Amino acid sequence: MKKFFALLLAALMVFAVVACTPTEKPDPTDNPVTDPGTTDPTPVPGNDEPKVGGQIVIGDSTELTGDFTGVWMNGAADANIRAMINSVGTVLSNQSGEYIWDESVVAEHTSEMVANEGGWEDKVYTIKIHNDLVWSNGDPITAKDFVARVLLFSSPVIVAADAAGSAGMYYVGYDAFNGGETNVFSGVRLIDEYTFSIAINGNPEKGYIPYYYDLTYVGISPCHLKSWLGEGFDVADDGEGAYITGNFTTENTDIVRKTDDGRIEGTIMDERFGTENKVSCGPYNLKYYDTAAKEAVLELNPLYKGNFEGQKPHIQTVIYTLADTATQFDALRSGRIDVLTGLTDGSEINTALDIAAEGNFKTYDYLRNGYGKLMFQCDFGPTQFKAVRHAIAYLLDRNQFADTFTEGFGSVVHGPYGLAMWMYQESEEELADKLETYAYSLDKAKEVLEADGWVYNADGTAYSGTGTRYKKVTDEEAGTYQHVVEVNGEKYMGLIIDWCSSTGNPVSELIDTMLAKGEQTAAAGMVINRATMDFGELLNYMERKSGVDPKYGVPTYGMYNLATNFYAAYDMSYNWTSDPDLVALGWNTNFCFDEALDKASMDMVYGIEPGDNEAYRAKWVEYIDIWNDVLPEIPLYSNEYYDIYNAKIQNYEVNPLWSCTDQIVYMWIAE
Repeated sequence: MKKFFALLLAALMVFAVVACTPTEKPDPTDNPVTDPGTTDPTPVPGNDEPKVGGQIVIGDSTELTGDFTGVWMNGAADANIRAMINSVGTVLSNQSGEYIWDESVVAEHTSEMVANEGGWEDKVYTIKIHNDLVWSNGDPITAKDFVARVLLFSSPVIVAADAAGSAGMYYVGYDAFNGGETNVFSGVRLIDEYTFSIAINGNPEKGYIPYYYDLTYVGISPCHLKSWLGEGFDVADDGEGAYITGNFTTENTDIVRKTDDGRIEGTIMDERFGTENKVSCGPYNLKYYDTAAKEAVLELNPLYKGNFEGQKPHIQTVIYTLADTATQFDALRSGRIDVLTGLTDGSEINTALDIAAEGNFKTYDYLRNGYGKLMFQCDFGPTQFKAVRHAIAYLLDRNQFADTFTEGFGSVVHGPYGLAMWMYQESEEELADKLETYAYSLDKAKEVLEADGWVYNADGTAYSGTGTRYKKVTDEEAGTYQHVVEVNGEKYMGLIIDWCSSTGNPVSELIDTMLAKGEQTAAAGMVINRATMDFGELLNYMERKSGVDPKYGVPTYGMYNLATNFYAAYDMSYNWTSDPDLVALGWNTNFCFDEALDKASMDMVYGIEPGDNEAYRAKWVEYIDIWNDVLPEIPLYSNEYYDIYNAKIQNYEVNPLWSCTDQIVYMWIAE
């Protein structure tokens, strides 16, 4: 099944997926996605049922981290594993990016507006699931499992485990439940063994209704509670709302505990990273994960009922491994890798096309529903100042960058969107008139820096014209940033950007050459220091995961390079929130607190009726325009993706919203 939202950083929904070179929150829309040259996958013909068996090896240049939950972090490769091992849910996005009820899971569903004693109406969904769903260990999947997902990942207990705890944030009773005022979630009801209900909070002060992506509110996947909490816990409802029985409290150190050095342990963290006997509900089971090799081995799940079209997998074993960009094509030719997905580098694409021309491999291309970027954290150091972000954009020749990297298979974009998006395609001319392109200009970079006060040397004298620029800053602006000096009681911040990049990343190398080490950057009085680490550690720093290690909670890097691929729904609400409670839950990892941007992101989806595409598109353009000025990230390129796969693999058909790991159940290996 397909992405049933697991973000809100918790686990009901997912938004945009981050990756190092080629890919977090809720997402859905029934708007068509233009993808010339691709067709929707069709089920395997029943009269010629292929045999079950064989093995394929999927190579990915994005590293696996071993956290396949989507709750604490949402790396692209990890999300692909999750899609194969845990793909049962009430709502899915199909091959066309349309969000629909999964009728292989949901037997019946109704919705009604119900009067709230507060004087408004809440929207209540009642969902009955089929009685033939089972976990990989044979346990039946019941309504309790779906309710458990909401309860666990909305609870103070999960917050104590350094997760967002926002899974049910749109539901009646969430604030009291999440805040620990009560152990009962009043808007979540367990009705019988296979039926539950969810009440969407209709309080006009919340503004959750109407919502353009309405159906995603009830995109819920089941949770095997015993795996997360251990023995002695259950889900119950005595008439006031659902709750978890047993000693489900933040004081229970068996499920969550902090070590003396600030790390978090307990059964919840064991399940987060556990790979032995992992209970799952998708077409595949996780058999083994090699932390050193960044490789996962998955085996066909014989208890999987089938996806929304009744399709079951035919490939027996799937190995998902890290593909070294320097040797990946040698591995392909030698048979050590069968599939490379999401190729973006132009030289890689040309190599793939050459290999396919030899006859044993095929390629599949599709426009990207995402973009590569430089991401800023905007609450400390020089990148807290918009002028610095603008200056960095002026110092990088993005047209040359895109041409060099994609070799004609992509182009520059000027906002957080991809070439495949219907909103972009219908608004291209309007955006061209509105958006600042930040054309390469050393003079312009100097101009915006000087206007922002970067006009000093390190000793407080007027800038000499060479070396590093400094800006006089307040104590609050200085914070604990390491590149601050004090002269005669005044604090001066150096124009020194600490940049974090992932290992083995060709985009990083190009940024290093064209920006960090560029003569124009030094001439502007700017220094960019590069640190390189594996992708999982990068995410820990970016998301400030102090529960993993206290060092990650300290603001360290002002700039990162990665990429984002969006799911079918484009919902940026809460991504720019200034609410400290929501930020603490994991929202706004840019730490960019701009009121206009925050409001635009909310207005884009809230107050828009489902199906009112033109109203949504217009608000989307407004959001992109404001974002383009605030510039919390610098878009580098959007491009055409190429997958290359062994010709023995049959029925390989993908598109921007339907990946190889979605299509896997439709594929088989020719004898």
